Amino acid sequence: MSHPTTIRQLSGKYNGFTYRDSGEGFPVVLLHGFPMDGSLWNAQVAALQQELRLLVPDLPGSGASPLLSPLDMETMADMVHAMLMQEGITSCILIGHSMGGYVSLAFAEKYPDLLKGWGLFHSTALPDSDEKKESRLKSVALMETYGSAAFLRQMMPGMFGETFRKTHPEALKELIKERSGMPVESLAAYYHAMRKRPDRRAVLEHSAVPVLFILGKEDNAAPLADVLPQVALPQISVIHIFDHIAHMGMLELSAKTSVKILKDFIGFCLQKS
Repeated sequence: MSHPTTIRQLSGKYNGFTYRDSGEGFPVVLLHGFPMDGSLWNAQVAALQQELRLLVPDLPGSGASPLLSPLDMETMADMVHAMLMQEGITSCILIGHSMGGYVSLAFAEKYPDLLKGWGLFHSTALPDSDEKKESRLKSVALMETYGSAAFLRQMMPGMFGETFRKTHPEALKELIKERSGMPVESLAAYYHAMRKRPDRRAVLEHSAVPVLFILGKEDNAAPLADVLPQVALPQISVIHIFDHIAHMGMLELSAKTSVKILKDFIGFCLQKS
C-alpha cells in the first residue's frame, strides 16, 4: 500500500523551505547531498514509508527550496530543526548523504536531544583540506565561466564507481542532464559553505546515540582512508563498507540493499531507546 506524499513549506524566517512528508510511524529525516535534491531518496522513501514517516527536504537552492544567502551548514541544520518544530516532532533519526552529512553533523552538534540515531551516508566529519579548499575555488570559477552544465558534466561521473559507469552509462548521462539545470548561484553557494565547514569529529566522539557509516571503497569525495578512523569515535557505530561503490550508494547499490541497511539501523536505534 502506497502512502500519499504531502509537500510542505516553512514560513517566516525560512520562507519557502520545502520538504516532502510521506508515510506514518517514527520520523526519519533524509538529507540529500550536492548537487542533488530530495528526489535522490525516492526509492528508499517508497519502501520505507510503509512503516515509517519520512521527511525529505530540498536543501536551500535545490529542488523547490529557494537559495538562502549567506548559506552554511549551521543555517541548514537550523532549517531542519524548524521543519521538525513545525511538525511537532521532538525525536527522529537523521541520515545525511555527502553534504547532507555535513548538515547532519551540524544538527547533531546543536540539537543532540532530538536524535535517536543519525548517519553519514558517504560523508565525513573532517573539514576540507587546504588543497580541497583551493580546488573548490577553481570549480566555482569554472561554473561561473562556463555554466552549471559544463561543470556537472566534468564533476558528476567521478561520484560513481567504475562498475556503475560501465553498466549504467545512459542512467548517468540522464542524471547529469537532469541536474544541469541547477543555478550556478546555488552550486557556488554550496561549495563556499562546504569549504568553510569546521572539523566536527568531536560531534562523533560525543554522540550518545548510534551513528551509521556507509562507505564505498571507490569513494574519492569521502575516502575510506579518511572516514575509517572516524568510525571508532562514537560510543556505538554501525558500519557498512562496499566494494565497487563510490559516492552514490543509494543509486549504485540495489534499492533492496540500501533500504535494508537503513531499516536495520532505524530498528536498532529504536530498540536502544
